[in-house]
Amino acid sequence: MSGAQVRLDVTDGVATVVFDNPPLHVWNAAMTRGLTEALDAVENDPSVGVVILTGAGDRAFCAGSDIVEFAPMRAPGEAVAKKLRPQHELFARLAAFPRPVIAALNGHTLGGGLEIAVCCDLIVAEEQISIGSPEITLGVFPGSGGTFRVARRIGTGRAKEMQLLGEPVDAATALAWGLVNRVAPRGGAVGVARELADVLLRRPPRATVLCKSVIDAAHDLTEEELIERSLAASDEAFTSAESAEGVRAFLAKRAPDFRARSVSTVEPVSSVEKETPA
Repeated sequence: MSGAQVRLDVTDGVATVVFDNPPLHVWNAAMTRGLTEALDAVENDPSVGVVILTGAGDRAFCAGSDIVEFAPMRAPGEAVAKKLRPQHELFARLAAFPRPVIAALNGHTLGGGLEIAVCCDLIVAEEQISIGSPEITLGVFPGSGGTFRVARRIGTGRAKEMQLLGEPVDAATALAWGLVNRVAPRGGAVGVARELADVLLRRPPRATVLCKSVIDAAHDLTEEELIERSLAASDEAFTSAESAEGVRAFLAKRAPDFRARSVSTVEPVSSVEKETPA
């Protein structure tokens, strides 16, 4: 995949995407292509229920953009056309991916690395890492969605502290702020992410996607629109084979087997979106 800078492994229903551009996996055009190819492969693989993103080795998840790529993009509009718009399109796709995505931050997560992480549904950070948005020190700012996605997770005040000062925070602070969901010991991020993936694999796939779609719309729709979105999603969930299995299992005092009763491919929530008022 694009010079092996992005690797993909699928095992037991979990797709693990590994950034491998040593030493710090700085983000470049080849990695944008590589992650696009990985998402294409995962989306077309019905065996995959959860995606994990991580970095190779133990130094970085992704330490930001490849600064060498900046030099040919000095003319007005060139950075947008050559770098930022393609990244926006990819990161928006990752944020809306129709299966749960977990970021396993096994090393420093800076700049574009944080922009990728906050596209994921859940984030696990190792205790020793730094997380930050240092772009302001280069005379720019997070241009691929990091501004609004970080603000949605931790609020505008803390997002401004991170991005206007450009100073990183440690994993404990990131957890206290709600930027990450779990802190793992050194070397443990992928293991904790896999534990979360195993739980998600036991959950009903369609209901999971429907729930995710309503949460993701929380900052984009009015309350009235969110109510309609939630009602439409709930109607689909309540009338599904997954719900019937969940009720049967509850009454029989056994664990539900949602995967055997779900369609093989989980589609995006387009049917629910059509029910939402404009």
